Amino acid sequence: MGVDGEKRLAAEAASELVEDGMLVGLGTGTTVAFLLEAIARRAPTAVFVASSPRTEQAARSLGLRVRPFDDVERLDLAIDGADQITSDGWLIKGGGGAQTREKIVAAAAERFVVIADATKVVDALRAPVPLELSPFGLAATLHRLGACHVRAAPASPDGGVIADYLGSVTAPSELARWLSATPGVIAHGLFEPDLVSEIFVGAEGTIRRTIIGGSS
Repeated sequence: MGVDGEKRLAAEAASELVEDGMLVGLGTGTTVAFLLEAIARRAPTAVFVASSPRTEQAARSLGLRVRPFDDVERLDLAIDGADQITSDGWLIKGGGGAQTREKIVAAAAERFVVIADATKVVDALRAPVPLELSPFGLAATLHRLGACHVRAAPASPDGGVIADYLGSVTAPSELARWLSATPGVIAHGLFEPDLVSEIFVGAEGTIRRTIIGGSS
């Protein structure tokens, strides 16, 4: 089936969760691109919030109704991809540089569903962990972080510097706390299991669906 086929399978399964009248958060990335197509084919009367300008543009081009997130307090559902997924629901996200907005969308959702192909499932998380850093005092922030590399990439949608933490990820909860407490780190790409409700993985022509149970 191939990686793209597995992504499409997971995306199509998750698209069935979108119902008329829902307010739905949309993530960013190649798997989400398949999700948008699948939702557009079903044409539910839902309203969508996008985590990046790229997703917003793609959704609008497919005829989906997208609104700003500025005055939205809660989402019924959010669906996004991931770069790495462990069996207990830890994620690394942000390969596309939108991890701050992706985390805000996930945290606002009653139900956060992750979609992926089988290559994203790992026994243990490993570097890199995407970061969004404040451009103010960047050199000092990088010095505090140590094993960190600034990407040759555009700024985030909100003007942050995109970088990657390259150190150990053997204790993700401790690393998440340390990164969150480091001045200059706007957001990191470690997503805790408490954020995750379900994971849909396309693998060998079938869907592996794991209920993690997290909700906000």
